[in-house]
Amino acid sequence: MHFDYSEEQQLLADSVRRFLGKGYDFEARKKIVASAEGWSPETWATLAEMGVTGLPLPADAGGFGGGAVDLMGVMEAFGDALVVEPYLATILAARLIARAGSDAQREALLPSVVDGKLRLAFAHTERGARYNLAQVQTAAKPAGGGWELQGEKAVVLGAPIAEKLVVSARTAKGVSLFVVDRGAVAINAYRTLDQMRAGDVTLKSVKVGGDALLGPDGGALPLIEESMDFGAALVCAEAVGAMKFACDTTLEYLKTRKQFGVPIGTFQALQHRVVDMYIAQEQARSMACLATSRADSAASDRERRMAISAAKIKIADSCRLISQESVQLHGGMGMTEELKVSHTFRRLTMIAQQFGDADHHLARFAALDGEGP
Repeated sequence: MHFDYSEEQQLLADSVRRFLGKGYDFEARKKIVASAEGWSPETWATLAEMGVTGLPLPADAGGFGGGAVDLMGVMEAFGDALVVEPYLATILAARLIARAGSDAQREALLPSVVDGKLRLAFAHTERGARYNLAQVQTAAKPAGGGWELQGEKAVVLGAPIAEKLVVSARTAKGVSLFVVDRGAVAINAYRTLDQMRAGDVTLKSVKVGGDALLGPDGGALPLIEESMDFGAALVCAEAVGAMKFACDTTLEYLKTRKQFGVPIGTFQALQHRVVDMYIAQEQARSMACLATSRADSAASDRERRMAISAAKIKIADSCRLISQESVQLHGGMGMTEELKVSHTFRRLTMIAQQFGDADHHLARFAALDGEGP
């Protein structure tokens, strides 16, 4: 696939990359991860000033109306730098508000997201659901002109950092979405393997007003499916950035590490392994381009799902190959906390699972392919 960024997309991606290169190097990231908050408000504010938080949000909310393709270069830069700020969590929740919310909800929430003053998270995944988006046990019932929510959500990325949550719950009419204040729920916060902040959310008789409902009651599942596909396309792009770093740093190591008096990069067996890594990276980039383009412009839901599942399958395969080879070719030091490549290994491992692993997307692709055109 031939794919070139527009001038505006390239300028934004370059600006984000320069900013992260200067102020978000590996040592700075380690301090951020080790902090009590686990993220950097200063970094978040700068990204908002650069327009990154508003890029995928509509113009009437102060955003730029961009899509997944516009975000691809930004996500590649995030993957390279291993950014831990809750960008994707906020964007997915904000897009649901933009697509399903009333004018009043959009006006009340989205401008603050664009300005970097409001962080969000999307609480949907539940224990035992695996990747079945329709399995929602959290319940919402009418109560005094509003709603009462009861249930639990698992591994909600960005939940400890968010100020509001978009929560999916089942009503008598189907799956619906609600905006819930962070203080109304209990969150068991923790770090994930790749040092992101996440939490298990407990909703115990949480009461919200009638204006908390996003969109029509019971009609949220198609929006959730589209949102998850959008997120999958973005982590595919993020993976490409992380893969590029892993390939480049491994090649540099092979050029400088000596054995028997010569750089180990002169050994033909290792050269073949590095070539395989670069081939996998380029294949992943092509599939990420396909995923982001179809997330924005697919002619049908089926076309979007097939393209993103195909990309996720290939990305998961490349994540495994490149992350494992990069660590192995660094030898024992490849597993140490002090080396960035070990943290890249973790992030690539998590991306391979996020929004559906390879087995899930293989099954989805096969089912969609069996439906015919």
